[in-house]
Amino acid sequence: MKKLLLGSLAALALLPATASARPMTATDLATMKRIAAPAVSPDGRWLVYQLRETDLAANRGRTDLWLLDLSRPGAQAVKVASTPQYNEHDPRFSPDGRWLYFMSGQSGSEQVWRVSLPSGRPERVTDVKDGISGYLPAPSGDRIAIWTDRDIRCRDLACEGVPQAPEGQGSARVYADEGFVRHWDAWETPNTYSRIFVLPLVNGKAQGNGVAVAPNLRGHAPTRPFGGAEELAWSADGRTLFFTLREAGREEPTSTNLDIYAVRDGGGPDNLTAANKATDSTPAVSPDGRWLAYTSMARPGYEADRQIVYLRDLQTGQVRSLTGEWDRSVGSIAWAPDGRSLLVTAQDTLDTPLFRVDVGTGRVTRLTQAGTVNNVLPLRDGSVVYTLNSVEAPDDLWRLPARGGSAQRLTAVNAGLLAQLDPVSYRRFNFRGAGGDRVWGQIVKPASMSRSLPVAYIIHGGPQGSFNNSWSYRWNPRLFSAPGYASVSVDFHGSTGYGQAFTDAIRRNWGGAPLEDLRLGLAAAGRFDPQLDVANSCALGGSYGGYMVNWIAGNWPDGFKCLVSHAGILDTRIMAYETEELWFTEWENGGVPWEREVNETIERWNPIRFVQNWRTPMLVIHGERDYRIPYSQSLAMYNALQRRNIPSKLVMYPDENHWILRPQNSIQWYREVHGWLQRYLQPGAQPIMAQPRQ
Repeated sequence: MKKLLLGSLAALALLPATASARPMTATDLATMKRIAAPAVSPDGRWLVYQLRETDLAANRGRTDLWLLDLSRPGAQAVKVASTPQYNEHDPRFSPDGRWLYFMSGQSGSEQVWRVSLPSGRPERVTDVKDGISGYLPAPSGDRIAIWTDRDIRCRDLACEGVPQAPEGQGSARVYADEGFVRHWDAWETPNTYSRIFVLPLVNGKAQGNGVAVAPNLRGHAPTRPFGGAEELAWSADGRTLFFTLREAGREEPTSTNLDIYAVRDGGGPDNLTAANKATDSTPAVSPDGRWLAYTSMARPGYEADRQIVYLRDLQTGQVRSLTGEWDRSVGSIAWAPDGRSLLVTAQDTLDTPLFRVDVGTGRVTRLTQAGTVNNVLPLRDGSVVYTLNSVEAPDDLWRLPARGGSAQRLTAVNAGLLAQLDPVSYRRFNFRGAGGDRVWGQIVKPASMSRSLPVAYIIHGGPQGSFNNSWSYRWNPRLFSAPGYASVSVDFHGSTGYGQAFTDAIRRNWGGAPLEDLRLGLAAAGRFDPQLDVANSCALGGSYGGYMVNWIAGNWPDGFKCLVSHAGILDTRIMAYETEELWFTEWENGGVPWEREVNETIERWNPIRFVQNWRTPMLVIHGERDYRIPYSQSLAMYNALQRRNIPSKLVMYPDENHWILRPQNSIQWYREVHGWLQRYLQPGAQPIMAQPRQ
């Protein structure tokens, strides 16, 4: 449930606002172009990236690949291998740099294709029945790993000899002594998992039906629901495949024990991290093939434990901690081409910068300042390409030179749109929170408004998370502020980027220190910026943030003029039984809910106990396909609000999960939320209408 300062932030703004600038709308957010999955050719000349554009009429995004020549200063990106009616995505270069691989559904199902650069004709690489979910070519160029859903009894992709389910005997799914029956937003198919197969490549074509890399391991690889190619790595010689898997079974919903396995030339899988019963993932092999770097957590059952980088000597099997003395949690790993350092990302006080970690000493050097870095690509000349976003602007690609100097912007995919929008002011503040600890917050507001501003007090989920200085296509501080609000958020106890002890502090304390931080934080924001009318505020949150809104309704009922609870928890007791990832509630509450001490913790912080105190108008939102926090929690909230004659509104999405993702649904979500804010914070104000893209 589940980044120094204003001068640096100015570099993230694409263009100055025009004289006819206007407020940002939900349509602007939903239709912004989205960069993803960049890749660089081995010689460092070509940069390719995936760009999503939005088809509002079809209520979906579509993706193309764009190619940029890094050897030519000022070069403009051009489309490559683009077909208007299909999505091209997930590009990767062949080891020799001659070919660009990518995925496309143009043959009727998702397959791997390739094209010679700069403008060759696409040709299909794989032809797998029912398509594939992802792929990773070996550095040797003679084989490719693909993953797709297959019954555990299938020894290869053809799946011959596996009996089919009998017909005409009812529609029920039958589960017995299995763990997940549904996960995130989908019901599990018994005995079927995401499985990895390796196929030989001959003249650019995948041959045969492949070999299952771990035929007897039950579990998804990559892991569900969010795992991808970052959970796989090839050895330098292309003969060993490393991958992440959590074994399936009745214990799976209570286990965070992801392990890294190694399979060499079709042999049996070797569990390299069996000794650790917590999460091990994101394997990355050094350029010389000597070392395997990976991230590891120490505590079983805790999904937000600190991720420490470990190094495994692939010749001797010896393992050592690299970042154990650094109190930050590493989010991604990339090897520098010389193998002497790692380039990693980690949250740090409202930013997610890029850091260099020396392999010999573990010394950490910060390389970027404000904003959120992702998609790190080290180049052979020592420079680094990465994506960077902030509260002010979504992702673009940047290049950091090898020997100091300023980073160079490579793309400006939303420059035209951003130039039309009212600029915003971004400031961060800190105060003494619960227990006297320093707590940080941030304020986003229209830069051109001088009048007093009502406050949209947004509360992050997780609970181990942070809104931080980043761009979001769901909860976007810039858009919240657009109609004339100050968007304020506070990184209460439990937030990430401040050391593991601060993150851990929320355990068994959901309604305690976080609520105190939020109370003190709202007052501190008003003192820090007198333009904020903190007495004219609405509290909004999703997931744990929705829980906190429900907790506020009963425990701070005079604090706000309105509330918005998205996918919130009303009853922590029933939540401990009906969520799919049981490890989450069992860690947060200290164990299983039928134990007396655990039940006391659950009930102590249970919002349903304080419904009799509710009196604040509340907007309730949920998705029916949310299995993390089932939508029945919001139905119960709405019923309680109605029975208590409290002004309330229920917005239920039959086609969404824990997140609201479809473009038109996102626009509707903001229309409902902004309408609720206007009703209680700015009565009589004219609403901002969604603007069509020009």
